[in-house]
Amino acid sequence: MNIALLGYGKMGRAIEAVAQTRGHQVALKVGSTNAGTAPSGADVAIEFSRPEHALANMRLCLEAGVPVVVGTTGWYDHLEQVKALVQEHRGALLWASNFSIGVNLFFRLNRQLALLMDQQPRYTVHIDEIHHIHKLDAPSGTAITTARDIDLRVQRYSGWELRSNAGHAEPVKAQASTGANPQPSTPVIPIHSERTGEVPGKHSVTWRSPEDRITLTHEAFGRQGFATGAVIAAEWLKGRTGLFTMDDVLDNH
Repeated sequence: MNIALLGYGKMGRAIEAVAQTRGHQVALKVGSTNAGTAPSGADVAIEFSRPEHALANMRLCLEAGVPVVVGTTGWYDHLEQVKALVQEHRGALLWASNFSIGVNLFFRLNRQLALLMDQQPRYTVHIDEIHHIHKLDAPSGTAITTARDIDLRVQRYSGWELRSNAGHAEPVKAQASTGANPQPSTPVIPIHSERTGEVPGKHSVTWRSPEDRITLTHEAFGRQGFATGAVIAAEWLKGRTGLFTMDDVLDNH
């Protein structure tokens, strides 16, 4: 395939290396100096830019008739707008808060554990996530996806709330996983975010009762897993039409 990379930072370069080892060509690299370049002629585009550029890049791809894999996070308030764009242009878009195959298996384990915990009211939950100092958004998209999946399966929680390292809430970041405000009478899921060093990414879900604790953790060792998953998603998306996630890739790969 000929691949267009929209965003050519560390993640873009990692994707390029993986794509080449899998026999693909990188036909276009879009960075700050050529922002806004349409991926015309590419078989598929992979978008890993910045939250403020993601929506415009998706629009460029869909208008050009190029399927696009979107790894940028921080734009999910515009998901309904993106759905409408995909329908309008009869295009193909696959988005995920994390493309690592391991993380997507972590998501599935989290959903199953949440279903079990819905019947165990003595357990309370919190999420911890750690990333490198260059990550722009907090909490991470992966942490928000994890919280949303718990919210949808455990009736006693509604939404999530970012907590500082000292444990205090930051209300501006409190919201329901569906995008509305949390119900004031229903507990929210606390998310603790930390930015330090060059940590690729670590996410943990902890359920605690007065007697014990259960923790589910995914820890990335580098960008390789994310890059490989993004290229696999691009291979899968070519020739399809519609709006997809990594669950579709895992179920039909």
